[in-house]
Amino acid sequence: MRAAGPPRTAGRLALLGAVAALTLLPATPSLATPLTGTAAKEPVDLDALFVGAHPDDEAFTLSTLGQWKEEHGVRAGVVTVTRGEGGGNAVGPEEGPALGLLRESEERTAVANASVGEVFNLDDVDFYYTVSAPLTDQVWGGDTLAKVVRLVRQTRPEIMLTMDPAPTPGNHGNHQEAARLAVEAFYAAADPKAFPEQIRDEGLRPFAPARLLTGGARGTSAVGQDCAATFRPAYPAQNVFGVWSGRASAERGRTWAAVERDAQRVYASQGWAGFPDVPADPAQLGCDFFTQVDARVPFPAPGTAAAASPTAVLDGALTRPAGTAPLGTRFGLRTSAFDVRPGAPFKVEVSVTAPPREPLGRSAAALRVPAGWKVTGSGGLGRLGAGRSGSATFTVTPPAQAEPGRARVAATLITERGGGYTDRQVELSPSVRGEQQPLPQVAQYREWTGEVGVPQLDGLVTPVLTLPSGGSRQVGVVVTNVSGATKSGAVRLDLPAGFTADRAEAPYSGLAAGESATVPFTVTNSDPALKTSNEGGDYAYTITTTSEDGTATSRPALELVPAATVPRAASAPAVDGVEGDGEYAGAALNISRLWEGTACSSAADCSGTAKIGWHDDTLYLVVHVKDDVLGTRLAASDCKRHWRTDAVEVTLDPRGTSENTSTTFKTAVLPVTAEGPPCFLRDADNRQGPGEETAPGMRVASQVSAGAYTVEMSIPMEVLPGAVDPDHLGMNVLVYDSDTQDRTGQTRIGWSTWGGVQGDPYRWGVASLPGYEPPADRPTTPPDPEIPDTALSSLDSPQSLEQAVRVHLPLAGGPAAKPSRGAEVVAARSTTGGGTAGGVKVTLRAAAGGKAHLFARDGRGTAGSRVVTVTRKGTTTVTVPLDRALSPGATVVAGWEPSGGGTAASQVSVR
Repeated sequence: MRAAGPPRTAGRLALLGAVAALTLLPATPSLATPLTGTAAKEPVDLDALFVGAHPDDEAFTLSTLGQWKEEHGVRAGVVTVTRGEGGGNAVGPEEGPALGLLRESEERTAVANASVGEVFNLDDVDFYYTVSAPLTDQVWGGDTLAKVVRLVRQTRPEIMLTMDPAPTPGNHGNHQEAARLAVEAFYAAADPKAFPEQIRDEGLRPFAPARLLTGGARGTSAVGQDCAATFRPAYPAQNVFGVWSGRASAERGRTWAAVERDAQRVYASQGWAGFPDVPADPAQLGCDFFTQVDARVPFPAPGTAAAASPTAVLDGALTRPAGTAPLGTRFGLRTSAFDVRPGAPFKVEVSVTAPPREPLGRSAAALRVPAGWKVTGSGGLGRLGAGRSGSATFTVTPPAQAEPGRARVAATLITERGGGYTDRQVELSPSVRGEQQPLPQVAQYREWTGEVGVPQLDGLVTPVLTLPSGGSRQVGVVVTNVSGATKSGAVRLDLPAGFTADRAEAPYSGLAAGESATVPFTVTNSDPALKTSNEGGDYAYTITTTSEDGTATSRPALELVPAATVPRAASAPAVDGVEGDGEYAGAALNISRLWEGTACSSAADCSGTAKIGWHDDTLYLVVHVKDDVLGTRLAASDCKRHWRTDAVEVTLDPRGTSENTSTTFKTAVLPVTAEGPPCFLRDADNRQGPGEETAPGMRVASQVSAGAYTVEMSIPMEVLPGAVDPDHLGMNVLVYDSDTQDRTGQTRIGWSTWGGVQGDPYRWGVASLPGYEPPADRPTTPPDPEIPDTALSSLDSPQSLEQAVRVHLPLAGGPAAKPSRGAEVVAARSTTGGGTAGGVKVTLRAAAGGKAHLFARDGRGTAGSRVVTVTRKGTTTVTVPLDRALSPGATVVAGWEPSGGGTAASQVSVR
């Protein structure tokens, strides 16, 4: 564990034991010809590249990737930033790097179902579930983008696919950050000024992928083969393409949805082995949807038959529909501004470049704009020879009374060799607009979209703020002047029933061009009977902002979280798993609301209540759960990853202001273990680990009976990361229910319930502790969190090494070892040892000192391994001991880690 600090590279943990003593010999000619190596070879050339955070993130795109490979020969690869070492394990005791090795193997087997052969692990740390992209960026470190850019420049994919980069409620922060890395890499890989050392020192060239898309889409669609054509986007200006999963694989004789489901079941460690069959009727199967972020090539126009084609994502980049421009044609559109004003003109530039070896001939572009918008300018591009470029500039003026909102500005291309389409989004609004103050994560995301230049990705998440049931909070309206002149006006709130504000309208004045100001309102939930949490959902309201030149409206929402008063106990409750008379004076909290998983079939299946009190400097909780079937009884030594079985989780945010759980306290109690008594732990918070170590002084007890269990605990408030604010303690009580014995959970219920709420302290409930005062010397600032910092190194993954040899690329998105510091295994010979397995005598030739990671491999996997240190240039021989006899066709694969940085991999057959 380490304290979180500035971005830094994840630490490595070698799994292979102590360094061996070596015999160093003078350099000699090779004793055998290596099978392959990473040096002086052309790297693999990919057509498509998916960028995700963990093994299994690509699992819901495999239907599409399989179709593309079988029908169009598309060679795809997957970038996986981490190996998922922070996740659970439903199949064994492995955790940390050992779990990473298991999950990598699952991923390689799973994607092979879709004929995806390459998985590039970046060796970054998978710590714990969080919804925070900023925390993820902090932990992963500053070199991760460089690794993704290097892989894009090396593998040269025309299509890049990734996840949702937005802080959508419940969206894993690791997923958000992986997607942001993919978006940044799409632009940076093409920019010679980005990571110039890769070009100067490594011989790479800038490369511009043709199209970038995120998996999934916001909108609705019918199932069946018309799923793409019937998709209706929630944001009409977006370009969304679908690939039907009900198509049958000619090679496999089954629908691609069924093939994908088989692949998903390979992720047994994540509890996916029991996934149900997909519908046998193809008419009941839907599409994989992809939302386009950007394109450098022509693509199918929305609403056309081509846009609903199975090749719509490939068109213009890898496939060429009839009548379209040749592959290799670059076609783009830029607007002088994303934010445009009614009645104010803006510039649009359309550019086209002919393929390097094919002319387009006489070419022209025409602009398409919303009805009523005015276009001036000529679209002539001239005669374009091979590799030649042309551009045209237009002036576009929206009507003075145009409706605000997102709009498409599109261009069509006409050449002697075929046509094309492209577009951009613009945001039409008055010069002053008001928006509800964003959550910290949303504010950071908006800043990122501006820095990267992808404003089309902003505004896709409904702005929300939470307030406690029956309580009040300040709601700031951020007023922004996007014009070139100083503005004044007013802001009005129109709240839904059950909410009031201290004032309906407030003025702003003297707002300078390009500046923002916050207009505060105090909003109160005046009807405490309104439903809270996901039962109440979003309570939408309207913000109207007026200025001299128009009116802007926005539709944010308020979300109610439950509130509770925690009374002082007359005496400390006995922590014995029994609620004694008068021990807990407060009202019982309902913790039976579903937030994830399968709904409880009845109250007997899963439901519960909780009571809370405080005495002196300690919180006391008693939780009653009805549960007719207990899940797996984990061993006390396996008291971790509590979501795998029945557990009660209590989360506490001392000041109620945490952006992520690294500054909170989260504890979970397993009511029963294999040995009998309960156990407790801390997870995904300021300090994780066994409860006795991470929460000294905390006590737990339980009572388990037929169809029910009770958990009781005391939590010294001194173990929380900071002094408690008695008026605003963030708190939640969550129940994890498992009715199986396979270490998987099915249902999650609790008090303040939202998807992903365990990682989102902003949506926890609020508790007040009347009369409590924390010790005066207790700091309010939380200590630096401890974050797991160990990840499996690709040098310790034989499958990663074998891939590096096969595709001629260095490991983990890093640079290759310089020839002056390289090494390779040149011979391997089976020997007879003292046991029946024996060993393999390996000869390694090194140009300098370093460390070799050696694996003896056959069709059954790894039969033996060893890590050896080479101290100087020369030929080294070492015996790798075997755990079992090798099968015919065995090899030795080696990873090389020189002292000067970089990696190399090599492989030879065992004689």
